[in-house]
Amino acid sequence: MNSTIPAIAEFYDVTHDMFHQQIQPLYRPAILRGLVRDWPLVQHARRALPDLLNDLAARDSGAAVDAIMLRPEHQGRIFYDETMDGFNFIKNRVPITAVLEQLARYAQFATPPSVAVQSALVVECLPSLQQDHPMPLLEEGTAARIWLGNHIVTPTHIDGSDNIACVISGRRKFVLFPPEQIANLYIGPLDFAPTPSPISMVNLAAPDFDRYPRFQTALEHAQTAILEPGDAIYIPNLWWHHVESLDQINILMNYWWGGSNFSTENKTSPYGLLLQALLSFKELPLAQRAAWGSVFQHYVFSTDDPAAHIPSHRRGVLQR
Repeated sequence: MNSTIPAIAEFYDVTHDMFHQQIQPLYRPAILRGLVRDWPLVQHARRALPDLLNDLAARDSGAAVDAIMLRPEHQGRIFYDETMDGFNFIKNRVPITAVLEQLARYAQFATPPSVAVQSALVVECLPSLQQDHPMPLLEEGTAARIWLGNHIVTPTHIDGSDNIACVISGRRKFVLFPPEQIANLYIGPLDFAPTPSPISMVNLAAPDFDRYPRFQTALEHAQTAILEPGDAIYIPNLWWHHVESLDQINILMNYWWGGSNFSTENKTSPYGLLLQALLSFKELPLAQRAAWGSVFQHYVFSTDDPAAHIPSHRRGVLQR
Protein backbone atom coordinates (compact mmCIF):
# COMPACT_ATOMS: atom_id res chain seq x y z
CA MET A 1 0.00 0.00 0.00
CA ASN A 2 1.11 3.56 -0.68
CA SER A 3 3.19 4.64 2.33
CA THR A 4 2.84 8.34 1.55
CA ILE A 5 -0.88 8.67 2.33
CA PRO A 6 -1.34 12.07 4.00
CA ALA A 7 -2.29 12.30 7.64
CA ILE A 8 -5.76 13.07 8.93
CA ALA A 9 -6.01 16.53 10.48
CA GLU A 10 -5.30 16.53 14.23
CA PHE A 11 -6.86 18.62 17.01
CA TYR A 12 -5.90 18.91 20.67
CA ASP A 13 -7.84 19.89 23.79
CA VAL A 14 -11.12 19.68 21.89
CA THR A 15 -14.15 21.06 23.74
CA HIS A 16 -17.85 20.47 23.07
CA ASP A 17 -18.25 23.87 21.42
CA MET A 18 -15.06 23.54 19.41
CA PHE A 19 -16.18 20.21 18.01
CA HIS A 20 -19.69 21.31 17.04
CA GLN A 21 -18.77 24.76 15.77
CA GLN A 22 -15.37 24.23 14.14
CA ILE A 23 -14.77 20.54 13.41
CA GLN A 24 -18.04 18.80 12.58
CA PRO A 25 -19.27 21.47 10.09
CA LEU A 26 -16.21 20.81 7.89
CA TYR A 27 -17.50 17.31 7.05
CA ARG A 28 -13.91 16.08 7.20
CA PRO A 29 -12.39 13.39 9.43
CA ALA A 30 -10.48 14.60 12.46
CA ILE A 31 -8.13 13.07 15.03
CA LEU A 32 -8.99 14.25 18.55
CA ARG A 33 -5.73 13.61 20.36
CA GLY A 34 -6.00 12.81 24.05
CA LEU A 35 -9.77 13.34 24.14
CA VAL A 36 -10.39 10.51 26.64
CA ARG A 37 -6.95 10.18 28.19
CA ASP A 38 -8.46 10.54 31.68
CA TRP A 39 -10.90 7.65 31.32
CA PRO A 40 -10.24 5.04 34.07
CA LEU A 41 -9.91 2.22 31.54
CA VAL A 42 -7.35 4.19 29.54
CA GLN A 43 -5.34 4.70 32.70
CA HIS A 44 -5.54 0.95 33.40
CA ALA A 45 -4.37 0.20 29.86
CA ARG A 46 -1.34 2.45 30.27
CA ARG A 47 -0.35 0.96 33.63
CA ALA A 48 -1.12 -2.76 33.38
CA LEU A 49 -3.27 -4.75 30.95
CA PRO A 50 -4.27 -7.33 33.61
CA ASP A 51 -5.88 -4.51 35.62
CA LEU A 52 -7.79 -3.42 32.53
CA LEU A 53 -9.10 -6.92 31.82
CA ASN A 54 -10.05 -7.45 35.46
CA ASP A 55 -11.96 -4.16 35.51
CA LEU A 56 -13.94 -5.12 32.41
CA ALA A 57 -14.63 -8.62 33.73
CA ALA A 58 -15.98 -7.15 36.98
CA ARG A 59 -18.43 -5.03 34.99
CA ASP A 60 -19.70 -7.92 32.83
CA SER A 61 -23.48 -8.29 33.14
CA GLY A 62 -23.31 -11.81 31.70
CA ALA A 63 -25.32 -10.79 28.64
CA ALA A 64 -24.30 -12.64 25.48
CA VAL A 65 -22.64 -10.61 22.73
CA ASP A 66 -21.67 -11.48 19.16
CA ALA A 67 -18.08 -12.72 19.00
CA ILE A 68 -16.20 -13.79 15.88
CA MET A 69 -13.12 -15.94 15.35
CA LEU A 70 -10.86 -16.20 12.29
CA ARG A 71 -8.19 -18.80 11.61
CA PRO A 72 -4.59 -17.49 11.75
CA GLU A 73 -4.09 -17.72 7.98
CA HIS A 74 -6.68 -14.96 7.43
CA GLN A 75 -4.39 -12.52 9.30
CA GLY A 76 -7.35 -10.95 11.02
CA ARG A 77 -9.01 -9.67 7.82
CA ILE A 78 -12.79 -9.99 8.01
CA PHE A 79 -13.98 -11.02 4.56
CA TYR A 80 -15.92 -13.50 2.46
CA ASP A 81 -15.09 -17.17 2.08
CA GLU A 82 -13.47 -18.33 -1.16
CA THR A 83 -16.75 -18.80 -3.02
CA MET A 84 -18.49 -15.71 -1.55
CA ASP A 85 -21.26 -17.99 -0.31
CA GLY A 86 -20.39 -17.15 3.29
CA PHE A 87 -17.77 -15.46 5.42
CA ASN A 88 -14.29 -16.39 6.65
CA PHE A 89 -15.17 -16.38 10.35
CA ILE A 90 -17.38 -18.21 12.79
CA LYS A 91 -19.73 -16.35 15.11
CA ASN A 92 -20.78 -17.24 18.64
CA ARG A 93 -22.90 -15.65 21.35
CA VAL A 94 -20.89 -15.48 24.58
CA PRO A 95 -20.40 -13.11 27.55
CA ILE A 96 -17.68 -10.47 27.33
CA THR A 97 -15.67 -12.31 30.00
CA ALA A 98 -15.28 -15.37 27.75
CA VAL A 99 -13.68 -13.23 25.05
CA LEU A 100 -11.43 -11.47 27.57
CA GLU A 101 -10.17 -14.89 28.67
CA GLN A 102 -9.47 -15.81 25.04
CA LEU A 103 -7.55 -12.58 24.49
CA ALA A 104 -5.39 -13.16 27.56
CA ARG A 105 -4.67 -16.73 26.46
CA TYR A 106 -4.00 -15.94 22.79
CA ALA A 107 -1.61 -13.13 23.79
CA GLN A 108 0.87 -15.92 24.56
CA PHE A 109 0.65 -17.39 21.01
CA ALA A 110 3.03 -16.47 18.19
CA THR A 111 0.29 -16.76 15.54
CA PRO A 112 -3.06 -16.87 17.34
CA PRO A 113 -6.53 -17.00 15.84
CA SER A 114 -8.16 -13.60 15.61
CA VAL A 115 -11.08 -12.98 17.97
CA ALA A 116 -13.26 -9.94 18.38
CA VAL A 117 -16.41 -8.49 19.84
CA GLN A 118 -17.68 -5.76 17.55
CA SER A 119 -20.32 -3.12 18.22
CA ALA A 120 -21.72 -4.58 21.45
CA LEU A 121 -24.05 -2.20 23.26
CA VAL A 122 -22.32 -1.14 26.47
CA VAL A 123 -25.58 -0.62 28.36
CA GLU A 124 -26.38 -4.31 27.89
CA CYS A 125 -23.05 -6.06 28.46
CA LEU A 126 -21.07 -3.59 30.63
CA PRO A 127 -23.82 -1.43 32.18
CA SER A 128 -21.60 0.57 34.56
CA LEU A 129 -19.05 1.50 31.92
CA GLN A 130 -20.75 4.40 30.15
CA GLN A 131 -21.49 6.27 33.38
CA ASP A 132 -17.83 6.10 34.45
CA HIS A 133 -16.55 7.02 30.98
CA PRO A 134 -18.52 10.06 29.75
CA MET A 135 -18.23 11.29 26.18
CA PRO A 136 -17.67 15.05 26.53
CA LEU A 137 -18.59 15.99 22.95
CA LEU A 138 -22.05 14.41 22.65
CA GLU A 139 -25.41 14.57 24.35
CA GLU A 140 -25.72 12.52 27.52
CA GLY A 141 -27.32 9.18 26.72
CA THR A 142 -25.78 8.76 23.26
CA ALA A 143 -25.34 4.99 23.10
CA ALA A 144 -21.82 3.64 23.49
CA ARG A 145 -20.64 0.46 21.80
CA ILE A 146 -17.54 -1.55 22.62
CA TRP A 147 -15.13 -3.27 20.26
CA LEU A 148 -12.43 -5.55 21.61
CA GLY A 149 -10.14 -8.15 20.13
CA ASN A 150 -6.60 -8.96 19.08
CA HIS A 151 -5.42 -8.39 15.50
CA ILE A 152 -8.55 -7.62 13.45
CA VAL A 153 -8.85 -5.87 10.10
CA THR A 154 -12.23 -4.42 9.21
CA PRO A 155 -12.24 -3.73 5.44
CA THR A 156 -13.14 -0.36 3.99
CA HIS A 157 -16.82 0.33 4.73
CA ILE A 158 -19.16 3.22 5.59
CA ASP A 159 -21.46 4.20 8.43
CA GLY A 160 -24.75 5.95 7.81
CA SER A 161 -24.26 8.03 10.97
CA ASP A 162 -21.57 10.31 12.34
CA ASN A 163 -19.07 8.41 14.47
CA ILE A 164 -16.66 9.21 17.28
CA ALA A 165 -14.43 6.25 18.15
CA CYS A 166 -12.23 6.32 21.26
CA VAL A 167 -9.22 4.04 21.72
CA ILE A 168 -8.93 2.53 25.20
CA SER A 169 -6.20 -0.09 24.70
CA GLY A 170 -3.85 -0.94 21.86
CA ARG A 171 -3.21 1.06 18.71
CA ARG A 172 -5.60 1.34 15.78
CA LYS A 173 -4.81 2.37 12.26
CA PHE A 174 -7.47 4.16 10.22
CA VAL A 175 -7.43 4.82 6.48
CA LEU A 176 -10.28 6.99 5.22
CA PHE A 177 -11.64 7.79 1.75
CA PRO A 178 -14.13 10.56 0.90
CA PRO A 179 -17.64 9.55 -0.25
CA GLU A 180 -17.01 10.51 -3.88
CA GLN A 181 -14.37 7.77 -4.17
CA ILE A 182 -17.04 5.05 -4.08
CA ALA A 183 -16.57 4.17 -7.76
CA ASN A 184 -12.85 3.54 -7.17
CA LEU A 185 -13.26 1.32 -4.11
CA TYR A 186 -14.88 -1.68 -5.84
CA ILE A 187 -17.68 -2.14 -3.33
CA GLY A 188 -19.03 -5.66 -2.82
CA PRO A 189 -22.67 -6.80 -2.64
CA LEU A 190 -25.07 -4.33 -1.03
CA ASP A 191 -27.25 -7.02 0.50
CA PHE A 192 -24.63 -9.60 1.53
CA ALA A 193 -21.60 -8.43 3.50
CA PRO A 194 -19.53 -9.64 6.47
CA THR A 195 -20.10 -6.27 8.18
CA PRO A 196 -23.40 -4.41 8.67
CA SER A 197 -22.61 -2.18 5.68
CA PRO A 198 -21.07 -2.98 2.27
CA ILE A 199 -17.29 -3.34 2.06
CA SER A 200 -14.54 -2.76 -0.49
CA MET A 201 -13.32 -5.93 -2.18
CA VAL A 202 -9.74 -4.59 -2.29
CA ASN A 203 -7.23 -5.91 0.23
CA LEU A 204 -5.66 -2.66 1.44
CA ALA A 205 -2.55 -4.48 2.67
CA ALA A 206 -1.83 -5.89 -0.80
CA PRO A 207 -3.97 -4.23 -3.48
CA ASP A 208 -4.34 -6.12 -6.75
CA PHE A 209 -4.12 -3.20 -9.16
CA ASP A 210 -4.53 -5.46 -12.19
CA ARG A 211 -7.93 -6.53 -10.92
CA TYR A 212 -8.86 -3.22 -9.27
CA PRO A 213 -7.01 -0.53 -11.30
CA ARG A 214 -9.14 2.43 -10.18
CA PHE A 215 -8.14 1.79 -6.56
CA GLN A 216 -4.90 3.65 -7.31
CA THR A 217 -7.01 6.78 -7.74
CA ALA A 218 -8.79 6.11 -4.45
CA LEU A 219 -5.43 5.97 -2.69
CA GLU A 220 -4.58 9.41 -4.04
CA HIS A 221 -7.50 10.77 -1.98
CA ALA A 222 -6.94 8.69 1.16
CA GLN A 223 -6.03 9.95 4.63
CA THR A 224 -4.57 7.92 7.48
CA ALA A 225 -3.68 7.99 11.17
CA ILE A 226 -2.65 5.70 14.01
CA LEU A 227 -4.45 6.27 17.30
CA GLU A 228 -2.96 5.57 20.73
CA PRO A 229 -4.91 4.89 23.95
CA GLY A 230 -6.80 8.04 24.92
CA ASP A 231 -7.10 9.31 21.33
CA ALA A 232 -10.34 9.54 19.37
CA ILE A 233 -11.34 9.95 15.74
CA TYR A 234 -14.34 11.71 14.24
CA ILE A 235 -15.58 9.98 11.08
CA PRO A 236 -18.34 11.88 9.25
CA ASN A 237 -21.18 9.75 7.96
CA LEU A 238 -20.61 8.12 4.56
CA TRP A 239 -16.83 8.51 4.70
CA TRP A 240 -15.31 5.13 3.81
CA HIS A 241 -12.94 3.79 6.45
CA HIS A 242 -10.59 0.85 6.88
CA VAL A 243 -9.72 -0.05 10.49
CA GLU A 244 -6.88 -2.26 11.71
CA SER A 245 -6.17 -3.11 15.35
CA LEU A 246 -2.42 -3.49 15.75
CA ASP A 247 -1.75 -5.01 19.18
CA GLN A 248 -2.51 -8.14 21.18
CA ILE A 249 -5.33 -6.59 23.18
CA ASN A 250 -7.25 -3.77 21.52
CA ILE A 251 -10.31 -2.07 23.01
CA LEU A 252 -12.31 0.78 21.53
CA MET A 253 -15.59 2.47 22.43
CA ASN A 254 -17.58 4.34 19.80
CA TYR A 255 -20.68 6.48 19.47
CA TRP A 256 -22.96 6.80 16.44
CA TRP A 257 -25.51 9.58 16.25
CA GLY A 258 -27.69 11.19 13.63
CA GLY A 259 -28.03 9.72 10.16
CA SER A 260 -29.37 6.22 9.67
CA ASN A 261 -28.13 2.65 9.70
CA PHE A 262 -27.78 0.18 6.85
CA SER A 263 -30.63 -2.09 7.84
CA THR A 264 -32.63 -3.41 4.90
CA GLU A 265 -35.67 -3.64 7.19
CA ASN A 266 -36.27 0.14 7.27
CA LYS A 267 -37.58 0.76 3.77
CA THR A 268 -37.75 4.54 4.22
CA SER A 269 -34.17 4.99 5.44
CA PRO A 270 -31.72 6.36 2.83
CA TYR A 271 -30.23 2.88 2.44
CA GLY A 272 -33.66 1.26 2.14
CA LEU A 273 -34.62 3.82 -0.50
CA LEU A 274 -31.37 3.14 -2.38
CA LEU A 275 -32.23 -0.55 -2.59
CA GLN A 276 -35.77 0.26 -3.69
CA ALA A 277 -34.42 2.60 -6.37
CA LEU A 278 -32.11 -0.12 -7.69
CA LEU A 279 -35.07 -2.49 -7.99
CA SER A 280 -37.37 0.16 -9.48
CA PHE A 281 -35.08 1.53 -12.18
CA LYS A 282 -32.87 -1.38 -13.24
CA GLU A 283 -35.30 -2.61 -15.93
CA LEU A 284 -35.74 0.81 -17.54
CA PRO A 285 -33.95 1.71 -20.78
CA LEU A 286 -30.70 3.58 -20.28
CA ALA A 287 -32.15 6.82 -21.58
CA GLN A 288 -34.99 6.71 -19.06
CA ARG A 289 -32.61 5.86 -16.24
CA ALA A 290 -30.50 8.87 -17.17
CA ALA A 291 -33.62 11.03 -17.26
CA TRP A 292 -34.64 9.86 -13.79
CA GLY A 293 -31.10 10.64 -12.67
CA SER A 294 -31.69 14.25 -13.71
CA VAL A 295 -35.00 14.33 -11.85
CA PHE A 296 -33.41 13.01 -8.65
CA GLN A 297 -30.46 15.37 -8.98
CA HIS A 298 -32.82 18.33 -9.34
CA TYR A 299 -35.27 17.51 -6.55
CA VAL A 300 -33.23 15.50 -4.05
CA PHE A 301 -29.53 16.27 -4.33
CA SER A 302 -29.27 19.79 -5.76
CA THR A 303 -28.06 22.51 -3.40
CA ASP A 304 -30.39 24.93 -5.18
CA ASP A 305 -34.00 25.19 -4.02
CA PRO A 306 -36.12 23.53 -6.73
CA ALA A 307 -39.24 25.23 -5.37
CA ALA A 308 -37.92 28.75 -5.04
CA HIS A 309 -40.31 29.91 -7.79
CA ILE A 310 -43.41 28.40 -6.10
CA PRO A 311 -45.42 30.29 -3.45
CA SER A 312 -44.49 28.85 -0.05
CA HIS A 313 -48.03 27.67 0.74
CA ARG A 314 -48.02 25.52 -2.42
CA ARG A 315 -44.59 23.87 -2.14
CA GLY A 316 -45.94 20.72 -0.47
CA VAL A 317 -43.25 18.03 -0.21
CA LEU A 318 -40.77 20.47 -1.77
CA GLN A 319 -40.89 22.71 1.32
CA ARG A 320 -37.45 22.87 2.93
